[in-house]
Amino acid sequence: MTEGVYKIIELAGSSPDSIEEAVNKAVRQASDTVRKLSWFTIKEIRGTLAQDAVAEWQAIIRVGFKVEE
Repeated sequence: MTEGVYKIIELAGSSPDSIEEAVNKAVRQASDTVRKLSWFTIKEIRGTLAQDAVAEWQAIIRVGFKVEE
């Protein structure tokens, strides 16, 4: 992380395929409207079940981005 001020937002992504894809979807969509995304941490992993199997992965992430001067 470089010197500056950062804002942190929380996002929830979901995917039927994987946790990684859930995180990537959240970051990709946020990058459409938020500039200078810098880092993320995974806050929570959860999912939904259907017919005794994982139906969807959900990842709650915190994303930091640099505040413009």
